Amino acid sequence: MGIGARLNWLRAGVLGANDGIVSIATLVVGVAGATASVGALATAGVAGLVGGAISMALGEYVSVSSQRDSEKALIAKERHELTEMPEEELAELTQLYRARGLSAETASRVAEELTAHDALAAHLEVELHIDPNDLVNPWHAALSSALSFTIGALLPLLAILLTPAEVRVPVTFAVVLLALAVTGTISAKVGSSRVGRAVTRLIVGGGLALLVTWLLGTLLGATGVF
Repeated sequence: MGIGARLNWLRAGVLGANDGIVSIATLVVGVAGATASVGALATAGVAGLVGGAISMALGEYVSVSSQRDSEKALIAKERHELTEMPEEELAELTQLYRARGLSAETASRVAEELTAHDALAAHLEVELHIDPNDLVNPWHAALSSALSFTIGALLPLLAILLTPAEVRVPVTFAVVLLALAVTGTISAKVGSSRVGRAVTRLIVGGGLALLVTWLLGTLLGATGVF
C-alpha cells in the first residue's frame, strides 16, 4: 500500500474514532442528565456502540464497494480499448507523457517500451492512476471503520460507567474533550493543516453537543419522562 493510501486509511480511522467519541458521549451524557441508573447508562451506551459500529461498517462497505466496482469497470474498458484500437491508445499514452513534460521523441519511446512490457498497466497508471494489484478492499474498510468507531466510543462509555455518580458527567466531559483534542491534532498533522484550528473546531463542536444533550436529558428527567 502506498503512502497516500496509508494516509487515507489513517484519516478515515481518525474520523471514525471522532464519530464514536461524539455520538456515544452525547448519548450517555444525555441519559445521565435524565437518570443516575448505571443500568440505563450501560444499556444505552452499549446499544449505541454496537449499532453505530455496524452502521459505520455497512456505510463504508457500500461506499468502498461502489468505488471498487468503478475501478473494475474502468480496467475492463481500458483493456477493451487496447484490444480494439491499440494504435490510438499508443498515441494517447504518448500524449500523456508529452503533457508531463517529455519531448516528443522521448515520450514516444517511453510509450512504446511500456506498451511492449505491459500496455494495460501503463495506461492504468498514467491515465487513470489505478494499480490493478492494489484495488480498494470493502471488507478492510468496513472492519477498519467499525474498529475505529468502537475504540472512540469506548472512551466516553467507560468514563461514565467507571466514575462515581456525582462526578461522572464532568469526568466524561473532560475525557471526551481531551480525546477530541488528540484526534484533532492527528487529523491536522495528517492533512497538513493548522492544528489549533482543527482542535478548536472539534472541542467547541463536541462541547456544545455534550452540553445540549445533557441539558435535554436533565429537562426530560425533571419533567418525569424518565
